[in-house]
Amino acid sequence: MKKNGSMKEDDAMLMHQLKRGRVKALSGLVEKYKKQAYFLALGMVGNADDAFDVSQEAFLRVYQSARTFDDKQPFFPWFYAIVANLCRNVLKKRQTVDSRQVDIDEVGYLLADDGTPETELLEREEKRKLFAAMRKLPFADREIINLNHFRMMSYDEIASILNIPRGTVMSRLYYARRRLAELMEEDERHAMRRD
Repeated sequence: MKKNGSMKEDDAMLMHQLKRGRVKALSGLVEKYKKQAYFLALGMVGNADDAFDVSQEAFLRVYQSARTFDDKQPFFPWFYAIVANLCRNVLKKRQTVDSRQVDIDEVGYLLADDGTPETELLEREEKRKLFAAMRKLPFADREIINLNHFRMMSYDEIASILNIPRGTVMSRLYYARRRLAELMEEDERHAMRRD
């Protein structure tokens, strides 16, 4: 497996080639980051079709903006900012909370399962509740939870990507978790009143 420094050098080389008009370099970036782009978007927009569209559009933006890329900076935080901005646009178009259901099957990577039908049913219901509450969170809260819990990024990685101090990551994550827990409890209380 390549070390982090080597990966950054590969990204820099591909971006340098892309800046010089070598479109094939984009294929290297797509191959390397397509899954990550998709799952980052899925965690923020909660819909497979929108996540696919965002990931495709993100690579188009990389191609269109290659000349503006600062070679002294790492590629991934720049790329992540493109993905996050596109996700914000999708969510704005939906007018905050919409009636679309989360694609539960697409987010199966979030929770482990022991393979039994009962466990799978319970987990599907928990995922549904989790993502219903996630959709109600402000974008910044949804983003930080997605990066830490679902993409398994460390505080330092998140700080680098979001260009904020590590302490701010920890603070934002703490308050985002609290808001998510409150929303889930609120949804649970509403469900109990309906029954």
